[in-house]
Amino acid sequence: MARKANTTGGADAANPGRLKQIALTYKMTRKADPKVGLVVAGVGIVVLGVLLAIGFLIGHPVYLGILGFVLAFLAMAIVFGRRAEKAAFGQMEGQPGAAAAVLQNIGRGWTVTPAVAMNRNQDVVHRAVGRQGIVLVGEGNPNRLKTLLAAEKKKMARIVVDVPVTDILVGNDEEAGQVPLKKVRTKMLKLPRLLSGPQVTAANDRLRAMGDLMSNMPLPKGPMPKGMRMPRGGKTR
Repeated sequence: MARKANTTGGADAANPGRLKQIALTYKMTRKADPKVGLVVAGVGIVVLGVLLAIGFLIGHPVYLGILGFVLAFLAMAIVFGRRAEKAAFGQMEGQPGAAAAVLQNIGRGWTVTPAVAMNRNQDVVHRAVGRQGIVLVGEGNPNRLKTLLAAEKKKMARIVVDVPVTDILVGNDEEAGQVPLKKVRTKMLKLPRLLSGPQVTAANDRLRAMGDLMSNMPLPKGPMPKGMRMPRGGKTR
């Protein structure tokens, strides 16, 4: 009996947590998209209304009404999810580290290392390793990023051999080859899978031995001295 009570209590505790998360997401989305509530409700009403109308026409309003309720709820969830995602990307876009946040949520199969290279202008390169190879994602000034990316590729060429490297510049000028923040994840997942599991593990081990910007930076112990500057260009050592 005690176990059953604990299980029920856990489920009851989890539901308020999910509801609170949904409420917070809705509030965040409404700030960027004030019409989200009307749009989502409208989608639900239309779907339910169409199914009910069909139900009355064919003489099964109860069955079609139940189906309509389920489909309306599903449609509302899909529309809300998309608009919430769009609002989240809109708030992140242009913020330092936005690309790193997207990479951290790309899903299983990827090893992400934020800020493997950075300059004093806060242009930054992040690294992700998966079956698609090595992907370097740069955010900042496109011209300065070219120098950072070239330096990072040169450094990796001494460590990993025969591993494909793809670079992505985050930005809204798609004609110039940039990739909007909201499309970075899709772009990466569409890359062809060229490595096996053991090859991915070996590449990660070698890159981990190489270190990254934060581990290679010689930070002194104690308080950070005033006037300390970031390393120039793509040099991280």
